[in-house]
Amino acid sequence: MNRDDVFTTTDPEALRALAHPVRIELLDLLDAEGELTASRAAELTGQTVGNCSFHLRTLARYGYIERGERQGTAWPWRSVSRNRELRADESDPDSVRAVGALAAMTLRREAESMAAELAAATSVAQGWAEAVVVNRSTFWATREEMADLVRRVRELTDPFTGRGDDPSARPAGAVRGRLLGVVLPDLDVVPGVER
Repeated sequence: MNRDDVFTTTDPEALRALAHPVRIELLDLLDAEGELTASRAAELTGQTVGNCSFHLRTLARYGYIERGERQGTAWPWRSVSRNRELRADESDPDSVRAVGALAAMTLRREAESMAAELAAATSVAQGWAEAVVVNRSTFWATREEMADLVRRVRELTDPFTGRGDDPSARPAGAVRGRLLGVVLPDLDVVPGVER
């Protein structure tokens, strides 16, 4: 699989395996660094080598990462894909619960990280103010319209595919950006949703 392809799963075991702060941090580091050994992961996370090794093997068991090419005695790990679509199998209550738990943890982590970055900033570089925005919208839409919105949000980052692995594909002045998009129907009024 190309690292810019989308890794998709609805498997509750795989979803629960990812719902751990160290594993999420390790995936983020692999996405940013390309490849990491357990020793390097320990340096970057402050965890022990043994703990990082355990979590890396767990991520590999569920298909999120794989071994890179051996480099002497070092055998690094790399993510299978930078793009992950983790969704519920609506016919499997375990999958629905696992996605809910993972989504809640991911949203908390991303929101806290982004909020801390924004709060720490004391200025915005000349011309970059319009590139830093927090947008919240409430709207009425059908299931089909919301599914189309999800597809279109995903397509927003398609033009940047390939730039993660190939720095020469990045135009001058390019910096790493993050997009956090949540499309959430009001589940309290969706027919057939049990709480």
